[in-house]
Amino acid sequence: MILIRPATTALLLTVAASSAAVAAEPSGCDKFKWDIARARAALTAADREKLVSGAEMAAIPATGIVLELRPTADAKLAMPPERAPRDGSFAGLARIAAAPKAGVYTISLSAAAWIDVVQDGKILKPAGFSGATDCDGIRKTMKYELGSKPFVLQVSGAPENAISIAVLPAAE
Repeated sequence: MILIRPATTALLLTVAASSAAVAAEPSGCDKFKWDIARARAALTAADREKLVSGAEMAAIPATGIVLELRPTADAKLAMPPERAPRDGSFAGLARIAAAPKAGVYTISLSAAAWIDVVQDGKILKPAGFSGATDCDGIRKTMKYELGSKPFVLQVSGAPENAISIAVLPAAE
């Protein structure tokens, strides 16, 4: 008879749960819930504007941006992230003076990271989310209802010190 200690049982259950979560993650560009062609093109465009964390932009750029991130402790985020960042991860923000017009926008990231959109002193909740692994250039995309007021894009939990971000009007 083999006896399994409670600590070993807990470890085995944790590994099984983690494996199931990874297995359940969609894989491939065709697994996104909506068309990602424009976002993916913006995230991989050669003319992406490079910004340091804390940069201010007058308007949403027409193409994607590459945001330079800092170690989380040095990032000086506008608000605490809604999800606690992993140790050793990177964070940063960009301030946008105004959306061209109020409406629904997609905000897409090139890598796995957490994004908070801060407007009117509150973190906005996404109206939709889609993500997939194994799709070159894009990892996740969210839809947000933005007002025509200044807002902050705040990234945390990024595995590297730079990330591409695209903010585009949502397709009708």
